[in-house]
Formats: sequence, C-alpha cells, structure tokens
Amino acid sequence: MRLLYSLAAYLLAPLFAAVLLWRGNRRHFSERLGTGPRVPARGIWLHAASVGEVQAAAPLVRSLRERYPTIPVIVTTLTQTGRERVQALFGDTVHSRYLPLDLPGTVRRFFDRVDPRLAVIFETELWPNLYRECGRRRVPLILASARISPRSFPRYRRMAALFRQTLSRGIVVAAQGQDDAERFRSIGADPAHIHVTGNIKFDLSVPSGTLERGRALRERHAAGRPVWIAGSTHAGEEQQVLAAHRRLSSNALLILVPRHPNRFGEVADWLVREGVRFTRRSQETVCDAGTEVLLVDSLGELLDFYAAADVAFVGGSLVPVGGHNLLEPAALGLPVLTGPNYFNSESIARLLIERGAARVVQDGELAAAVAALLADGEARSRMGARGRAAIEENRGALARLLGLIAPLLS
Repeated sequence: MRLLYSLAAYLLAPLFAAVLLWRGNRRHFSERLGTGPRVPARGIWLHAASVGEVQAAAPLVRSLRERYPTIPVIVTTLTQTGRERVQALFGDTVHSRYLPLDLPGTVRRFFDRVDPRLAVIFETELWPNLYRECGRRRVPLILASARISPRSFPRYRRMAALFRQTLSRGIVVAAQGQDDAERFRSIGADPAHIHVTGNIKFDLSVPSGTLERGRALRERHAAGRPVWIAGSTHAGEEQQVLAAHRRLSSNALLILVPRHPNRFGEVADWLVREGVRFTRRSQETVCDAGTEVLLVDSLGELLDFYAAADVAFVGGSLVPVGGHNLLEPAALGLPVLTGPNYFNSESIARLLIERGAARVVQDGELAAAVAALLADGEARSRMGARGRAAIEENRGALARLLGLIAPLLS
C-alpha cells in the first residue's frame, strides 16, 4: 500500500511544486526537496502545518526551550504564513524550515540534515514516508493533540490499510479526547501507545502587553465607539460581515481581519467598490468618526485587535471552511460568535456554546447577535467570564504531553 502511495506522490509532486511556485513560494523552496542547512546537534523536531497549529504549539516550544536549553528545536510548517509566524514568535531561538514533500528521497535528505532525536507532529498530519523514516532511524514519534474529526473519519477508514501500516511503528498518540482515541484505534494505532491528554490549545497564554496594546489601539482608532471584530475571514464571508455591519444602528467600528495575506489587496479593492469608508492598518491611518471599517492587512496582530474589541466573530464558519480558533477571543474575555461550520474544532466550539461563552449565528443572524451584545454590557461580561472559566478548567494537556516526552528524551 505504501508503494502505491509513494508512486502517486511522485506523480503529483510536480503539480504540487508548480502550485507552490505559482503562489510565490520560491524562497527556501529547496527545503521542500529535503535540503537546507544542517542542524548542529540532534534536536527535537516539531511539525505544525500552518498558523493555527503554530499558535497551538507555541506553549510546548517555549516549555521545551526552558526545560532542555541545550537541545535544538526545529519547527517545520507546510505554509509560508506558518513559517512567518514561527519566526515572529521565536526568532532565531528555533530552526524553522518547510516540511519536505513526502517522497522517500526528499524525506531521507531531510533526516540527514535535521537528524532529530524526537519528532512531535501536531494534530493529524499522517505522512507515511516521514513516519516510516522515523521508524527506520528509531526516532520516537508523538502525535500531539491528535484528532480525527467525525467529518474526516470515513476518509481515514477507506484508507485504513495505509494508515494501519503507518501507525503500527510504535507511534505515541496523544489524543485530544476519548472519541479521537477510539478513532485512532479503529484505523490501526497501537492501543498500548494511545493516551488521552486533552487539547493543548487550552494551555494558551495571552502574551504580555496584549491588553495594553488593545486598549491603545482602541483609543487611537475608536475612542468612545462600540467595536466589533471579524477575525480570520474567508472569501464569501466578508460580504455577510459587511451586510451585518451596515444593519447596526450604532456608530460601531468593524475591525475586519482576512485570514490569508494574499487576500488583503483583494478585500481592500472590494471595499472600495462597495463604497465603504475604511482605513488599512498597513498605512497607519487613524480612523475618524466616519470610518466604517478598519482593515487589518498585517500579520501577527490578531490578538491585539481582539483585545481592542467588545464582540468577536470568528471566521471560516459562515462558509464551509471549518472555523478558526475560538479560544483566543474567549481567553481575552470577549463574547464569541461563530457560524455553523465549526467542524475543525468541534469539541472546543461545543464546550463554549454549552457553557454560554459562544453563540452560533446562522445566515442572516449576525447583525442581530452583534447588536444585542453591543447593547448589553452585562451579557458581554457574563459570556466573557464563562469563556475564561472554561479555558481554565480544561488546561493541563501541555503538562501531560511533556510527561510523555520526557522519558523519550532520556
């Protein structure tokens, strides 16, 4: 089965490479082929696919740097924005590079240069050739905060023979929940190596100075005005958000934060066509009383802008993307709104909804939900407090994960 997979990977690799180059991913492209500078000593390799996984992995990276200061940490990503986030968070304290294509030759070159003593893969990234090379070189491998959503489970079941072969190499599965653990068992993971550790995303910490920066942003751009934010929005979603904003009777400011940098210009052009009075964060223009929208076309500032708002809508959920991180605004004490498509973090969404910290808005309901919360400070405070409490009650996955890592590094 793995041979068939590798053959298909070889056939598709030129197409994948062409797409990456077409999207402008030329810098460090050789790393996709397994090359790159050698790491000076055997280190801990962590893979976090994109921005969301990098954010989730950040507490673990910091803990590993503190506990094992002499061991290098290598963080790989699939996306350019993920790599940029690694560099913004950790600078030169970690080695950042792209994950190689999952081909036998590129994987061998990658391992020759990185030579990890431990591998940690975040969430569900199943790469048969990478996993096989870990087994061949006797590199312990942990799937951290591992999950298989109900939506994707049938696809994994159809490829069970490949995954069974991949997962049968002594891989440690640190599952988010009991349901995830059962799904990993059913596709071939060794029950003796499956542990339920929880979701490391609950162990997030709000960076020092975030609240202060949020207050400063609000004073600069929206003094005396209600503010709501639509974070990590996607194509087809900004239209619904703007329609909701225009239905508000208050003189509110909308902070609009598209998910992907390559769409910043596209969204700005669309706002011009819609006749919206807006400013762009990148131009450092201060909003005045008539500004309707502040377009955040910069990277790494989402938390600061959440801290500047009264109400947060989290994108990727009014369109079938799966939703993004609801915990970040909840950790800042904001009431959280999400569309119905939150399947990427279903357990987190269900928890916050059940606790009364988040609300689901269907198509056309966003304006009413935002208006009600902007008008009711007590409701905002209740929802915010419930969100913070839910996060505090579910912390601990990081400590449990570090408990699995420590003996593998000994």
